[in-house]
Amino acid sequence: MNRPRFFLLFTIVFLSVFVPARARGADDNLALTPPMGWNSWNKFGCDVSETLIQSMADAIVSSGMRDVGYQYVVIDDCWQVSRDTQGNIVADPKRFPSGIKALAAYIHAKGLKFGIYSDAGTETCAGRPGSRGHEYQDAAQYASWGVDYLKYDWCKTGTENAQAAYTTMRNALDATGRPIVFSMCEWGTSKPWLWAKNVGNLWRTTGDITDCWDCQTEYSYGFTRILDMQDGLESYAGPGHWNDPDMLEVGNKGMSLTEYRTHFTLWSVLAAPLIAGNDIRSMPPEIKEILTNPEVIAVNQDPLGKQGRRVRKDATTEVWSKQMKDGSRAVVLFNRGSAAGDISFKWEEIGYPGHLQATVRDLWAKKEIGKTSGEFSATVPSHGVVMVRVMP
Repeated sequence: MNRPRFFLLFTIVFLSVFVPARARGADDNLALTPPMGWNSWNKFGCDVSETLIQSMADAIVSSGMRDVGYQYVVIDDCWQVSRDTQGNIVADPKRFPSGIKALAAYIHAKGLKFGIYSDAGTETCAGRPGSRGHEYQDAAQYASWGVDYLKYDWCKTGTENAQAAYTTMRNALDATGRPIVFSMCEWGTSKPWLWAKNVGNLWRTTGDITDCWDCQTEYSYGFTRILDMQDGLESYAGPGHWNDPDMLEVGNKGMSLTEYRTHFTLWSVLAAPLIAGNDIRSMPPEIKEILTNPEVIAVNQDPLGKQGRRVRKDATTEVWSKQMKDGSRAVVLFNRGSAAGDISFKWEEIGYPGHLQATVRDLWAKKEIGKTSGEFSATVPSHGVVMVRVMP
């Protein structure tokens, strides 16, 4: 055999078999910062309707949430009831009398984007029709409706391989030609952070979040337990592909105001998707203040796309740090203890030389603290945080 031709054939076979495919999204510019929006599940479960979703879209606009970056309005499980004789997915005609396409158009007219839910199995977690065996058909239907975001769950999947199942839907979405953010809700069981960069735009790293400080059920975890599971995953996140510790519980009344501020702060420094899950139509001003703090959101949405990491953990106190594109650091002092206490960190812990002089700004107080060198200390309330930005 001609040697150049042999080596050419060998190279083609080697690349096709052994080299991972690049991301194949219809739009490689999707989710360059963590997605922000609202999802129906945490507050409303299966009690979803056209009227509810429209009113939430209205509230995102009137509350100012759209103006600070929230854009996706996502219907979770229970919008679908059956398939027609051609196998097309059918929305509940009583709850969505105008149809999903009309609902998507309503949301788009508000300057927002529309998301929907399905499942890789034969049924969804609530027993509605799943997408297994209908991936391309469903993706085409979603695209024709104007869907911009798909949350794809992992119930009733039997012996399916997660990577294969999610890749099938990824390919189906790409085939539509419509840019659709792909949110993989696989619960972290197959460690998707190891393989999903070229498949999804975000992937769940744990079971479901529940609205408590530190608790656990068979399938769900309190805020601090999920937080602990994020430590060590930071190298897998970046523009277009994010670790997802699940949606926000801020405002759902299971935690204190201080704890909700802590929850939002740490999700922001983690570069986690900020998907609100409360009833934003009636949220009190103090919850709105948490969800719409522009300086904290700016940390989450920083274009460098670095996920924050825990740089120190003591008995009841922690320090988390996130590198920012402008060279600054966002730093969170976190107190898990039952009493207020002082927490400090040294410049070397966040990647600066000790002699460096830097300006420190408190992002919740929204004020400059001043210039300092070497270290910083603050008194942090029980279950609370102090979040600062350190700028050389």
